[in-house]
Amino acid sequence: MPMEKTFDPAAIEAKWAHAWESRGLFRPHRPDATPFTIVNPPPNVTGALHIGHALDNTLQDVLVRYERLRGKDALWVVGMDHAGIATQMVVERQLEASQDKRTNYSREDFIDKVWQWKAESGGQITGQLRRLGCSMDWSREQFTMDPHFTAAVVKVFVDLHKKGLIYRDKRLVNWDPKLKTAISDLEVETHEVQGGFWHFKYPLADGVTLDDGRDHIVVATTRPETMLADMAVAAHPDDPRYQSVIGKDILQPITGRRFKIVADEHADPELGSGAVKITPGHDFNDFDVGKRAGFKPGEMLNMLDGDANVIQTADGLIPDEYLGLHRFKRDGKDGARELVVMRMKEAGFLIPHIDKDGGEHDAEPRTIQTPFGDRGGVVIEPWLTDQWYVDAETLAQPPMAAVRDGRINIVPKTWEKTFFNWMENIQPWCVSRQLWWGHRIPAWYAEDGRIFVAETEEEAQAEAGAGVTLTRDEDVLDTWFSSALWPFATLGWPEDTELLQRHYPNDVLISGFDILFFWDARMAMQGIEFMGDVPWKTLYLHGLVRAPDGAKMSKSKGNVVDPLGLIDQYGADALRFFMAAMESQGRDIKMDDARLAGYRNFATKLWNAARFCEANGISASTTLAAPAATLPVNRWIIGEVAATVAAMETAFAAYRFDEAANAIYSFAWDRFCDWYLELIKGAIDDETKAVAGWVLDQILVMLHPLMPFITEELWTGLGDRADYPLITAKWPEPNAARDADASADIDWLIKLVSELRTAKAELGLPPGARLTAHFPASLKGRTDKLAAQLDRLARLQAISFDPAPAGASAQLVVEGETITVPLEGVIDIAAERDRLSKALAAAAKERDGLAGRLGNPSFVERAKPEAVDKARADHAAKEAEADRLTAALARLG
Repeated sequence: MPMEKTFDPAAIEAKWAHAWESRGLFRPHRPDATPFTIVNPPPNVTGALHIGHALDNTLQDVLVRYERLRGKDALWVVGMDHAGIATQMVVERQLEASQDKRTNYSREDFIDKVWQWKAESGGQITGQLRRLGCSMDWSREQFTMDPHFTAAVVKVFVDLHKKGLIYRDKRLVNWDPKLKTAISDLEVETHEVQGGFWHFKYPLADGVTLDDGRDHIVVATTRPETMLADMAVAAHPDDPRYQSVIGKDILQPITGRRFKIVADEHADPELGSGAVKITPGHDFNDFDVGKRAGFKPGEMLNMLDGDANVIQTADGLIPDEYLGLHRFKRDGKDGARELVVMRMKEAGFLIPHIDKDGGEHDAEPRTIQTPFGDRGGVVIEPWLTDQWYVDAETLAQPPMAAVRDGRINIVPKTWEKTFFNWMENIQPWCVSRQLWWGHRIPAWYAEDGRIFVAETEEEAQAEAGAGVTLTRDEDVLDTWFSSALWPFATLGWPEDTELLQRHYPNDVLISGFDILFFWDARMAMQGIEFMGDVPWKTLYLHGLVRAPDGAKMSKSKGNVVDPLGLIDQYGADALRFFMAAMESQGRDIKMDDARLAGYRNFATKLWNAARFCEANGISASTTLAAPAATLPVNRWIIGEVAATVAAMETAFAAYRFDEAANAIYSFAWDRFCDWYLELIKGAIDDETKAVAGWVLDQILVMLHPLMPFITEELWTGLGDRADYPLITAKWPEPNAARDADASADIDWLIKLVSELRTAKAELGLPPGARLTAHFPASLKGRTDKLAAQLDRLARLQAISFDPAPAGASAQLVVEGETITVPLEGVIDIAAERDRLSKALAAAAKERDGLAGRLGNPSFVERAKPEAVDKARADHAAKEAEADRLTAALARLG
């Protein structure tokens, strides 16, 4: 059946996505083959495909399809993360929309509702990944809340607890008052907020004064409300202003609480007054100062509840009027901050800020770096609670050793410094979350406070003894705790399965650099701890996909790109090729519609080349090795195939996706479509049919990892091989090398024709104009050999080896030899020289004007980046135009 005239991506993508999966071709049975394993970073069950997913999964699929073509037992593990916070938020919003709420249900009933939501609405991203062409092992799709995975999570928690690597502790956490749960440092975003810097007098007790006679110490703060739980004032031990009062008491004006002035290097003598108020229960730095001052975490005062509303402290000293207030103004209603400032001002303890114009204000305006929860979207509150922690410092040592000794290869290497910096300064990892959806912590409490950690309640009860009433911990584990087990729990661990033995460690992990610490480092910790080996041999970190102007994409900026919309517009193959071609190690990718359109045109060009082959009796090859060839053009193209195969293999080995894409693009578009098919037109004998069919097959195989849909369609359409689909075909083995003589001849011919076509374009001659060319006698053998191609492509009226006549001519220099094309009588030399001279003067003027702007530091530094980029691009274009016109004038002699 003849091929369709036009290439329609939508018509073939759904067909092949279904065919591949339904026939089990994503995981062909290859028990004796070398395994290749990669795990997909599990997207949230709430998620939809975004442009970052498109990049990440394209790169993974390129590698998996490449290794599958190389005959390996390629396993791409796919699944979804239960996304504790995100999923609970989605279901709670759904309840709120119907005037309902989570707390109207028991924990079990609410979890049932989450499972119901998952069955009805969760996991839409899996269908979207299929549209992208992802050849994952969908038959073994994983979910982090599946029973076998949950069992693995529980075992890891229990085993780490037995080793002393998980423990319960009272520490400050990042508390999200909206979600009412602790979150990790990595889930905190810092935003600039316009706030205030207040200065207050804290009176010294018992008539004590400073050396200068003052009866108070000045402290400054951006969070006045926290003075309700102040427990000390700190001064630097070497600050002479306060040495005489170290150990003396402060009498806090609002609460009447007495506390000490302590010496601590946290206080900076150069900052403000040099003295700082210390609230250990609500500030991370103060927590450390408090511990150094001798306060135990259990003694530190807490003044807020889970909603960040004021509660009474353990010493009962907060005045009643503050109780129940929010920490600061909310919904237009003043909070504790505003009341504290008012009362301190009324009592004469507020030191006003005087602006440059002499105006008096309660506080100095400041831009404050403020922590927000990345999901809750409210200001994070440092809050003193009992939580479960992982001893990350101990677990971090083996992964660092693995990177240092090469067992884990981080690509690009530039990320190693960041990896080590974080791992060497790692803090205890808080893994408990105050949620209902997730893996419930396997810990039970006796009434006397004893804790029993076990895999089942029966085991905990046996350990506690008969008659001891146990209550299970209400919290669940951080989602990243469970996903850290992904490389081995998805393969059946803790059971010693054949799949686990065969596919652990994984070969490579492809990940965005933004989850290096969220996920990648933690997988390395857990993998080495529980499997005794690294989770993957290579960690490849790619950059971000940015808007065309280089800005980070965000919904608030309105510059987010929908990859499904791009697939609808350009086709999945074009989007995939764009992602791979633009993925240059260590650099972010800028979206570029022109490039996407260009890669769609590339697919169309390949389609049309296949139609040309079909129309000329060129069909599928029957050999893996190159066919026998005697004609120079066929020997040349076989050598080009061999060189392209080698270039792509080198690029893939180095994870240079851009170089692999550019190698096949250059070969398919330039060497095969633009030159080889032109060179064989009108001379397609049996040898050429065999070679052309073989070359087209090699292109389809090499291009398949990048553009799977169009290549599979063409592969099937060009031959009767329904039982030998391209997805499980063999990577090229041309068993050939470049033929030096054939390559020299054809490369020379291409350069000559290119020079001649350029000269005609520059001189305003039509492409079909037939000219006479005078060649050096040394080229006679070559021109005789290539006479037919010269006649058809160079369109020469005559080839002469006599000296060129006097007069104007175009000089073509090819590989050091000059070919002369007389122009007398062909064009009006004087008029052409005048036209070119005027055009050159105009281009040079614009070029120099742009160079002047770019040489002006004021323009480069103050103009918008996109304006500077445009000026640079325009300058480069005008410079190239001037060079072209200069060359054209030179040709006229």
